[in-house]
Amino acid sequence: MRKQEIQQGFKDGVPIALGYFSVSFSFGIMAAGGGLSVFQAALTSLTNMTSAGQFAGLQIMVAGGALLELAVTQLIINLRYALMSLSLSQKLSKEVTMWQRLVIAFANTDEIFAVAMSHEKDLSFPYIVSLQVLPILGWTGGTACGAAAGNLLPSSVNSALSVALYGMFLAVVIPAAKKARPVLFAVILAALLSCLLYYVPLFSGITAGMSIILCTIAASAAGAVLFPIPEEGGEK
Repeated sequence: MRKQEIQQGFKDGVPIALGYFSVSFSFGIMAAGGGLSVFQAALTSLTNMTSAGQFAGLQIMVAGGALLELAVTQLIINLRYALMSLSLSQKLSKEVTMWQRLVIAFANTDEIFAVAMSHEKDLSFPYIVSLQVLPILGWTGGTACGAAAGNLLPSSVNSALSVALYGMFLAVVIPAAKKARPVLFAVILAALLSCLLYYVPLFSGITAGMSIILCTIAASAAGAVLFPIPEEGGEK
């Protein structure tokens, strides 16, 4: 039984790992362009496992931002993982111990969470760990390969390949924005605020990391006020 769970976990993790490799390859190129070594770029991916958070964090590091600024940015961008972990914990087997839950939480990414929640049976520790191993290797290995390639390829090729990461963000945002007006509103508002902070001379002293924080909080707050989610059983 345990062997079957491990085999199923590895099998379910293969497509995630392949997708992670391609996306993290672009991140590795951008990290190398920002001055990080191959080891530093790979270590960043190995210890974070978050594409949006790493992209924002890379901007702050390259710009020489403060550690507090970096920490607050990561907290805001990755706050969803706390909610995902709470949801995933309800599906875990009763045999999963506290330290095993901490191990599982390390790589509870969007894609791994989606696959795990769609699993028919209660989630065992061997299955979850097996599901996470290949995506972790794919994300870290892709970053290392991208960073190595970024140090060898011409700058024109690096610039072209780095666009892939922005394409990933568009692929995530556009379908959600089409389905839900609140998401579209928040995306447009955040983009407008970002342009305002970047181009208006009055706000020239605001760093890239602080700009991300301000735009995220403002857009989220406006969306929550204008498009509140009705309580279950309440008026709609």
